[in-house]
Amino acid sequence: MTLHQVHVRKDELTTAALVEAETGPLAEGAVRLEVESFSVTANNITYAVVGDGFGYWNFFPPKADNADGLGIVPMWGHAKVIESNHGEFAVGERVYGYLPMGSHLDVVPGNVSAASFSDMTDYRQPMSPVYNNYNRLAADPEHDPARENERMIYGPLFKTGFVIDYFLRSEDWFGAGQVILTSASSKTAMGLASVAKQNSPDVKRIGLTSPGNVEFVKSTGLYDEVVAYDDLGSVAAEDSVSVDFAGNAELLSSIHTHFGDALKYSCLVGATHIEERGPGFGGAAQLPGPKPTLFFAPDHFVSFFKAHGPVEGGKMIAKTWHSFLSAVEGTVDIVTLNGLDAARETYLTMLSGKVDPAKGIVIQP
Repeated sequence: MTLHQVHVRKDELTTAALVEAETGPLAEGAVRLEVESFSVTANNITYAVVGDGFGYWNFFPPKADNADGLGIVPMWGHAKVIESNHGEFAVGERVYGYLPMGSHLDVVPGNVSAASFSDMTDYRQPMSPVYNNYNRLAADPEHDPARENERMIYGPLFKTGFVIDYFLRSEDWFGAGQVILTSASSKTAMGLASVAKQNSPDVKRIGLTSPGNVEFVKSTGLYDEVVAYDDLGSVAAEDSVSVDFAGNAELLSSIHTHFGDALKYSCLVGATHIEERGPGFGGAAQLPGPKPTLFFAPDHFVSFFKAHGPVEGGKMIAKTWHSFLSAVEGTVDIVTLNGLDAARETYLTMLSGKVDPAKGIVIQP
């Protein structure tokens, strides 16, 4: 059977090509998934930018005669079983989880329950189990057939925002009374702002964004204050925590310089401004205030679920998730595009930072 994949050059992220390959026979105990839909967000750009350092390129090895230097950007989306060599999976079942920017994926289900399973394929085992888990939609309590697009667009990003809030609250916000969020129009920042608004209403939420996005960010109602990057100096230099979703070394330096010792914690999360990222994921220069600390969400999720368990932890996430969906209802126009070439073009456009934050892109391969 022929499959299609988008291959990206890992040393030149702006080089991406749609290719064909043969799948070969399905292994014993394996299940073949046909990708139905996925979203392309700033989260996927981060996967590409830090792919070597965090192993994101290792989840979906490209099928090619010479795959050296090539990678496939991971996506979050829906797929259905089209072939099964596993007794607990029938053709037609639908799942949600981590998928390649491609048309098909073979998985080897393990830890199977009515609601989920893990892909036990050997090359995926060194990576975080968070990414190897798949939800079986027929028994998935989070699944809402009417909100599949929102789940793809917001779900993984929202959960990152949730666990950032959980971490900062566990540290009593490092004694700060306000949190500064860069790339405030990004969906992860919006997720954090929403959860912080629910769980820590006394902590002031200040969103930094580009001048063209100020009105959009204000319209979400998730921030107490919205400031254009060039107006950072207008923000009160009080005890603060910064959460950087942009990966812009110059901006990070400006934040540290402006707040100085009043900056109690500097959290690095994403890299949406690829063209301005500095060495060391946010710049290696010595900065005033605390040393920037990289936040790796999968590790924090492991700690969160260890503390609360999957059932209670899931309820905690679901409660804030539903409130978030209500808050962002109507703020993002969901656009559905067909074909993997559209996915490639969307990825390249988003890489350049030119995608309207008021649009959520869903691809149907």
